[in-house]
Amino acid sequence: MNIIILGAGQVGSSVAAALASENNDITVVDNNQTRLRELAEKLDIRTVLGHASLPSVLDHAGADDAELVIAVTSSDEVNLIACQVADALFKTPTKIARLRQSEYLQHPEITAGRGGSVDVAISPEALVCKYVQRLIEHPGALQVLDFADGQVQLVAVRALSGGKLTGQEIRNLREHLPPGVDFRVAAIFRRGKPIIPEASTCIEADDEVFFLAERRDIRAVMQALRGQDKTARRLLIAGGGNIGLNLARALENQFSVKVLERSRDRAKVLAEDLQNSIVLIGDCADEDLLREENIDQTDVYCALTNDDEANILSAMLAKRMGCPRVLALINRPAYAELVEGGSIDIAVSPQQITLGALLTYIRSGTMVRVHSLRRGLAEAIEAVAIGDSRTSKVIGRSLEEIELPEAAVIVGVVRGEKLLIAHHDIVIEPNDHLIVFLLDKRQLPKVEAAFRADATWF
Repeated sequence: MNIIILGAGQVGSSVAAALASENNDITVVDNNQTRLRELAEKLDIRTVLGHASLPSVLDHAGADDAELVIAVTSSDEVNLIACQVADALFKTPTKIARLRQSEYLQHPEITAGRGGSVDVAISPEALVCKYVQRLIEHPGALQVLDFADGQVQLVAVRALSGGKLTGQEIRNLREHLPPGVDFRVAAIFRRGKPIIPEASTCIEADDEVFFLAERRDIRAVMQALRGQDKTARRLLIAGGGNIGLNLARALENQFSVKVLERSRDRAKVLAEDLQNSIVLIGDCADEDLLREENIDQTDVYCALTNDDEANILSAMLAKRMGCPRVLALINRPAYAELVEGGSIDIAVSPQQITLGALLTYIRSGTMVRVHSLRRGLAEAIEAVAIGDSRTSKVIGRSLEEIELPEAAVIVGVVRGEKLLIAHHDIVIEPNDHLIVFLLDKRQLPKVEAAFRADATWF
């Protein structure tokens, strides 16, 4: 696919790296020569220096032949205008724009209305807010990912020595669950290395376990894996930017929420906007302030400022002072890999969350949901079986007959409103949604080929 990425910042660079590894023709546009040079040294891509919304720059970037434009500059207005230019002058089939201001998203007619030039509008702040909200609502979860419009969820947890399922073989796990609860272990990461689970695989303490279940059964499975996690009630959010504000607004009626903001002017805005939250003015790395606010009695600490170092240091400090669960927003992947799982429970990567949302619209038409996992090395995919037994390589065939690479595992089939936990004898029907866990993203072309519908495939 011929793709133009507008903006070589952190999100644009992450998207370019992910797509360049999938045999796409990538052109990145930015007005910062240094960023482009650094990106070109790492990736096999083309770069163009210039203002992303100018027709001449888009023309030079090859917009005439582009199938997709992804506008992820730091300016919402530039992203909107660039998509408009690509649509009006170059008839680009698909235009995706990153919009940070929620007010634009509140008026869909700006993008999707009559004459709208943006096919997909994505808000990283809204995505991160929803992601963190799910983690808070599921104590003990490392990731909570939706499939089938939220009907089914893939959850990552760390197995604890006190859990009923720790030390058990996978074949025996259902014996320890309440009647009617079913789930599938999709993958296990042990000391950072992936394991494709088999019936005889034994879950060990400290394993990172990904499991698939219906939303209503998630809590029961998590309790079996980890024991009873304490329900969160008191939250402290450090950082009153768009993410911190939206998170506090979403949770303040369910939890006791405090927001810590360094800027007095911004704190005033927060206090006027929030109804049931307490707004504090101060530095998130101020030990005395955290002590005064009883950080040891706080259930979850969320460091969501725009400074990676401040988030890391304050989260580590909160953990040392007795907060049982701390989350830190970390933009640099190297930082996230360094600290997660140690004194910081969860490193939230805006780039990976945004990338997963983008991949959903970039991949083959049969893939309706894509989540990027393990810093982009693995993926969880929801693919739809389209066509019939003549045109599809999966319809009319049992799971054991579907040819997938060794690194890909079908873990569930959503048929209508029901989740069918993957068993070798399930026969795929038209419009089934298959949940696939891919441990090695390099095998993606083979997975895409398996779900592609052709005129005839045999």
